[in-house]
Amino acid sequence: MENLIRKLLFPLAIILMVILAMIFPQWFIQWGEVSLKQLILPLLMLIMFGMGTSMSIQDFVGVLKMPYAVFVGLLCQFTIMPFVGWTIASLFGFPPEIAAGIILVGCSPSGLASNVMSYIAKANLALSLTLTACATLLAPLLTPMLMSYLASELVPIDTWAMMWSIMKIVILPIILGLLWNHLVEQKTTLLSPILPIISMAGIVLIIGIITATGRESLLQMGLLLIWACFLHNLIGYFMGYNICRLLKLDRQSCRTIAFEVGMQNSGLASGIALELGKVATMGLASVIFGPMMNVTGSLLASFWRDKKFEPKEALNSRQY
Repeated sequence: MENLIRKLLFPLAIILMVILAMIFPQWFIQWGEVSLKQLILPLLMLIMFGMGTSMSIQDFVGVLKMPYAVFVGLLCQFTIMPFVGWTIASLFGFPPEIAAGIILVGCSPSGLASNVMSYIAKANLALSLTLTACATLLAPLLTPMLMSYLASELVPIDTWAMMWSIMKIVILPIILGLLWNHLVEQKTTLLSPILPIISMAGIVLIIGIITATGRESLLQMGLLLIWACFLHNLIGYFMGYNICRLLKLDRQSCRTIAFEVGMQNSGLASGIALELGKVATMGLASVIFGPMMNVTGSLLASFWRDKKFEPKEALNSRQY
């Protein structure tokens, strides 16, 4: 029962925060002279620093150990979700900035949540860590390029400005986190006990701020946007897994890539939307997608954890 409560605590905290932000939006918009939107970027950078402290050089060495799986995973990551997002946004007929937000979520890399789900599902955790690390490093180049191609008709996209935003929000804090982990944390374990708690609290607060800021848009199209994000998420899992089976990866790796594809770094999407000055519209899809993917990912990971198979089972046993 205690383990179940721990697993549910984070999603329940997010749900409670969304409810509070919808009922009392003023609590999450302005405190005195301070606009709470100003907290989003520092919080995201702190979260990414925490992500960096959980990484090591070994996560990148994995590319050399399993190049085929890494190539397939990255190809799926930066093709399936961006184009599925564009298709869903087009079919649902959302206003331009809301539609661009859905595409932005699809163009973002995966985050640490996918690593947790791969661990729970007894998937290929080493591959998951490597894919998250590589996708994050590629994001400053690929996310702006994909957004320029898929969403430039919806909102103005400054490719170079977006590249710098991702470098500032993600890459620099992660590099600092890696350095901290290498030079300090392995000797003192000073931050490792508290960074996960700070990161979760930061994510919850960011969701509250964006929910309150975009409250009116959520009231107008909340259910439709929830449905769109749900489809986006599930199609990511389904296509990620089955395309990898067709490409003859083993089942453990297919599970891993399903999580890497279906679970996006919605925090980064929120940060980019804020940098574009459109957090109340472009940021809404990430607010819905983030909590939803944690719920669906947990359910899928638990299902796969109990579903037995030979670890190296594959179609024609394609090796790395």
